[in-house]
Amino acid sequence: MKFKVLIAAIILGVALPAMAQFRTVSKAHEVRLSDLRLPQNDGGTVAYKPCDECPYETKRTSSDAQWILDGNSLPLDKFKRSLMSITDRRNTAVTVLHHLESDRVTRVSVHPVSQAKD
Repeated sequence: MKFKVLIAAIILGVALPAMAQFRTVSKAHEVRLSDLRLPQNDGGTVAYKPCDECPYETKRTSSDAQWILDGNSLPLDKFKRSLMSITDRRNTAVTVLHHLESDRVTRVSVHPVSQAKD
C-alpha cells in the first residue's frame, strides 16, 4: 500500500511543474454573423457581441489577420464580398480568435450553414 502511495506522489510531483507552464495565449469567441462588424481595411477593428445580452466588443486586427470562409483563406475584401451571399446570418457561426498578449484579432473564421437542395 505504501508503495502505491509513493508512486502516486512521485507522479504527481513530476506532473505539477509541467502543468504550471501552460498559459492561455488566445481566446476564441463564437458569435453569429449578424453580430459581427468587419474592418474597412487591413489593420482596422472588428466588433462582435460575445452573447445576445452583451454589448459589442471592439478589437484591433493584426496586420496579418486571417479571413477564413469554409476553410479557405481569403483577402479581406474578397472575404467581405463572399459574406454578402449568406442569407441566414443569424444562424451562421463565426469564430473570432483574439490573441490576448497583443490584444489583436488574428483570425476570423466563418462556417456557413449548409443549404438543403431540393
